[in-house]
Amino acid sequence: MPHDIEPRLLRAFEAVAADLHFTRAAARLYVAQQALSRDVRRLERELGSELFVRSTRSVSLTAEGERFLPYARRVLAAYDELGAAWAADERPLVVDVGASVGTAYQVLEATRAAAPDIEFVARFHSGLTGASAAIVAGRLDVSSGRVAGLDPAVLDQLEHRPVRFERMAVLLCEGHPLAALDEVPLDALAGETLYAAAGNAATAEWTDLAERLFAGRGIEVAAPFPEIEGVEEFVRVVRKRRWSVLASTEFVAVPGMELRPIVDPVPLSPISLVWRKGLRHKGLDALRETADGLAERHGWLDVPADGWLPEADMSLMLAGTRPGTRPGSRTATGVEPGGGASRS
Repeated sequence: MPHDIEPRLLRAFEAVAADLHFTRAAARLYVAQQALSRDVRRLERELGSELFVRSTRSVSLTAEGERFLPYARRVLAAYDELGAAWAADERPLVVDVGASVGTAYQVLEATRAAAPDIEFVARFHSGLTGASAAIVAGRLDVSSGRVAGLDPAVLDQLEHRPVRFERMAVLLCEGHPLAALDEVPLDALAGETLYAAAGNAATAEWTDLAERLFAGRGIEVAAPFPEIEGVEEFVRVVRKRRWSVLASTEFVAVPGMELRPIVDPVPLSPISLVWRKGLRHKGLDALRETADGLAERHGWLDVPADGWLPEADMSLMLAGTRPGTRPGSRTATGVEPGGGASRS
């Protein structure tokens, strides 16, 4: 076993192990596929072990690769923690907020106002699934969203802090019969098909939440559609296709459409602040402090008596709560696929 393995080789191995696909891993690391393959081969030579089983159709870890992976991740986490601590006051913090509305954007703007000397660089790419891969790869520092929808292997490399239970809503064309209501009962959506970002791998956690909410209620998720990037393109596509859209009450304005809260029950979208394990940065400290303050001041973590939330989501929100506090003043009703209700 060599004593000095270059971090670059470990990052190449970890990226391929995470994606089980050389092309995607190379894109994530911004390197050529040939260079990535060379680094993996070099690591295998230095270790004296084959780490991957390769075929023309698939890539999988060998037993030695499975054994080596947790060690590689711990070493990389230590490198990242060292680098973050050394440069904590010298570089901007890169924060994904999805769009210029909603909880994440409100937290970022309030933090900028409270800590004007810290530089935050905003990214506007929706979807925690996509953002979490960028965080693990080191291209992004902080994002937010529903952590229960993430791959456990990815979540294991992240830390998270609950911020808010956003109330869910439906975006309807002005002429839709339900648009005349101030609030839309969930059961009134039976027979409807709603766009919930199916087909966009970056927002898989949102589509999963929609499917859990709709299960057993006669509500369908719209067929997969290519990823829609940017608010302007989203508005154009939604208006052209006259979709009804599953949203939250914090949502972009779409001309000619009405946003209506969903009730009976009140579905909740759990929002957590998410960052890479070991990250040390005064900007992260400021974001967390601001998020905690906003949550307490506005009751963002209060759960309505008729709130709906999957049990796994509530468990993770509780697990991510800072010591001495817990989300919600009441218990949400977790309704999993199949229609069975439980107390979370």
